[in-house]
Amino acid sequence: MEKVRIKNFTEVITGGTPSTSKSEFWENGNIPWLNSGELNQKNVTSSRNYITKLGLEKSSSRLMPKDTVLIALTGSTTGVVGYLTFEACANQSVTGILPSENHNSKYLYYYLNSIRPKVLSDAYGGAQPHISQGYVKELEIPLPNLATQQKIATILDQADAIIQNNRAIVQKYDALTQSLFLDMFGDPVKNEKGWEVVQVENVASNEKHSIKAGPFGSSLKKEFYVEKGYKIYGQEQVIKDDMSYGDYYIDEKKYKELESCRVKEGDILISLVGTYGKVSIIPNNFEEGIINPRLMKISPNKDIIRPDFLKFLLQSSHVEKQLKNHSRGGTMDIINVGIIRKVFISLPPLDIQNQFAERVAVIEAQKQQAQLALAKSEELFASLLQRAFKGGV
Repeated sequence: MEKVRIKNFTEVITGGTPSTSKSEFWENGNIPWLNSGELNQKNVTSSRNYITKLGLEKSSSRLMPKDTVLIALTGSTTGVVGYLTFEACANQSVTGILPSENHNSKYLYYYLNSIRPKVLSDAYGGAQPHISQGYVKELEIPLPNLATQQKIATILDQADAIIQNNRAIVQKYDALTQSLFLDMFGDPVKNEKGWEVVQVENVASNEKHSIKAGPFGSSLKKEFYVEKGYKIYGQEQVIKDDMSYGDYYIDEKKYKELESCRVKEGDILISLVGTYGKVSIIPNNFEEGIINPRLMKISPNKDIIRPDFLKFLLQSSHVEKQLKNHSRGGTMDIINVGIIRKVFISLPPLDIQNQFAERVAVIEAQKQQAQLALAKSEELFASLLQRAFKGGV
């Protein structure tokens, strides 16, 4: 199929930012003004910021109509694509591909999503990748007739709707667990039920190194990695909440040197850098190994707290707020062992924790079925996306 450069079938514009020192450009504004992070909505349905008509007139930003396809130009969102569902403008990190009589905007939206890996590989800038408006204009798009574009967009819309429905079901199970927690234990901030409130360090076991960060400095360089041996657990496992993920290993000699960083069943792992505050539990079928410098571990005292209950507490909005108040960092946020040690949590009796865990287990079993359905719908969508732009749909 013939490919056409975007600049040859529609107009492409990039946003701008009104001067933040002029209140008349921002106060009581009613014109939605997007930043690149808001493209993560995919279907962009809301804006956190607004500018005034004067701010629009006095800046390089331009109004983009509904059905504009948005693409982020810089940073971690480079190549993220959004579909604008209302009239809005944006900052200089967002380029808009305007609707035209020559293309179906949803078709273009899905195509650009399908080539994000290529866009990222083409980006320049190292730690802060970047593409330009000129790059977007030069992108070549397979452009069949409008009827075919519409057919492909409709099929992908339907597949995406199934994903969104399954995702909403999974989220309902999460909300149900949260509701159960509040019903049994109350609001952790108000503590209406009068539970004992302790700091995290008070629920750790008395074992040596029961609270420990991963090794720093030269203790764990990549030159020590081996093809097979003792596993190195990092943020990738914790963010995915899947200890089977990843394949970095060290040999037995290094494993013995880093004894204090070893993990065991029931240990809580917490991410410390960037995507901080994510929590996982070492399961009973784990691979022996250590944590890397971006993680810490807590070995809970199982006589007073269940590991799964501690995990739930550490993922609560109550703890999240405490971590936000103490996080620090330049290019990325960081927390540390000292901060986690001093986090306040409620400590109900163990028998009530057990009751909560039994009820959560029932919810989790149902949630797992919903997650399987979600995974299947995502696989179907990925297959359709691949076929759509190879002429198979």
